[in-house]
Amino acid sequence: MVLDDLGSSLRGTLDSLRGKSRIDEEDVEEVVKEIQRSLLQADVDVSLVMDLSDSIKERALEEEPPGGTTARDHVLRIVYEELVGLVGESTELPLEEQTIMLAGLQGSGKTTTAAKMAWWFSKKGLRPAVIQTDTFRPGAYEQAKQMCERAEVDFYGDPDEDDPVKIARDGLEATADADVRIVDTAGRHALEDDLIDEIEEIETTVQPDRSLLVLDAAIGQGAKDQAQQFEDSVGISGVVITKLDGTAKGGGALTAVNETDSTIAFLGSGETVQDIERFEPDSFISRLLGMGDLEQLTERVERAMEETQAEEAEDWDPEDMLEGEFTLKDMQRQMSAMSNMGPLDQVMDMIPGMGGGLMDQLPDDAMDVTQDRMRNFEVVMDSMTDEELESPRSIGASQIRRIAKGSGQDEETIRDLLEQHKMMARTMKQFQGMGDGDMQRMMQKMQGGGGGGGGMGGMGPFGD
Repeated sequence: MVLDDLGSSLRGTLDSLRGKSRIDEEDVEEVVKEIQRSLLQADVDVSLVMDLSDSIKERALEEEPPGGTTARDHVLRIVYEELVGLVGESTELPLEEQTIMLAGLQGSGKTTTAAKMAWWFSKKGLRPAVIQTDTFRPGAYEQAKQMCERAEVDFYGDPDEDDPVKIARDGLEATADADVRIVDTAGRHALEDDLIDEIEEIETTVQPDRSLLVLDAAIGQGAKDQAQQFEDSVGISGVVITKLDGTAKGGGALTAVNETDSTIAFLGSGETVQDIERFEPDSFISRLLGMGDLEQLTERVERAMEETQAEEAEDWDPEDMLEGEFTLKDMQRQMSAMSNMGPLDQVMDMIPGMGGGLMDQLPDDAMDVTQDRMRNFEVVMDSMTDEELESPRSIGASQIRRIAKGSGQDEETIRDLLEQHKMMARTMKQFQGMGDGDMQRMMQKMQGGGGGGGGMGGMGPFGD
């Protein structure tokens, strides 16, 4: 994820304070210097970096750490609070009837964002609709239509109409029953006068309750000028930062938000409609510093379980896995739920003690390798009979050969799967009969007492 380098650098800097009960001015100078370097490399504006580092230095030297707090934790809290202040509040976005207009340059991800936002609102119990007014970019209509079909939300567009203002007007009438209408506008390669004129006309027609500027995380320092020009023409209620799964630095987009007194509404990553989350400053900075995000994790787990249950032909309760024999069918359902939670590296970042510093120690492709391994396992299980899924102990050499041939995987992969199942079955047996107190102690160990990854075995059940 973008800004990973910033998070890794900040965590490394703070780790230099481990073991110290107090810090002196020299320690603070060294930490602040590293923080400045990290932020500048992430493309955060120089003046903003200086203001932030001055504030961190002043507080670190003048504020007394609470009793029993280590020097590292004291400075970590200060850095956390200052960075939360830098990224600002989350854009106000009530769950009620409203019209939202999206603006931004071509390639910023507006069309994808429109469908993602619609999906997000639909998961909150509202009926959204996307109105596609982009007549400038070839393929915009088809892309928007396909994305909305994947999101299972209403869509309006007219590929035969050249007037975007008329499309917007007709779209409002066609989607009158929707609770939330998201109007996607055309972009250009630069802020040309005709783009500004077009957006202003569309705004006059749809009279949006809020206008959101979509910014590519890779935009760099140019984000500030772009944000200011859109603010002057149509006004900006908030910003959506996209492509956070790339290698871009991302600091420029954060700078633009700060400099224009805007706020962030959503963060987008990946190509699927589910790859969006509501921006919460506390959670965002917490993950950046390796402190986890249990609230976001809980929301993803609940959504994943609902989607997994909806995919099942039979009624299934996840708690069933803690009773009786743990089968390959249970493992298949668990893996399906994990897939529904989104990219594995994002999920890991949300678990206290599992993201941050632990992720820094893993090879760059560790999450990709793990995700590929899970996909291979899913292919193998799709080639098994119900009897084999229910009774994996009965699978012998001849069945392994048949499953390998049917799935296109080698026999070693099938044996790996069966071995992983045995390990997970043993783990499930340990959970059986656990009281609430036992579970709480185990969670505490995972969150900090177990040396990073705690009892999860480094990469969890699907690691090498």
